[in-house]
Amino acid sequence: MSSKGQVVLPKTIRDAHGWVPGTELLIEDGPNGVLLRPRTHSEPSSLETVAGCLHDVTSPARTVDEMDAAIRAELRRRHDRGRY
Repeated sequence: MSSKGQVVLPKTIRDAHGWVPGTELLIEDGPNGVLLRPRTHSEPSSLETVAGCLHDVTSPARTVDEMDAAIRAELRRRHDRGRY
């Protein structure tokens, strides 16, 4: 590791994954080490496409406690999958 925190990846690894100069990598720290994944860029979405994913807006607003509970549940779910 350089004094700037830069890490050199062997050419065989870069070639095997098709990583070229300028490839953006996401770095995730996990229980078995560090995972490098290429950052993917998606096409911009239109309002019409996204609006179909919205939940029923006529349902009552959630309380802060309900939102906190939902966040905790999602974090537990991700942790159990090894994401965090």
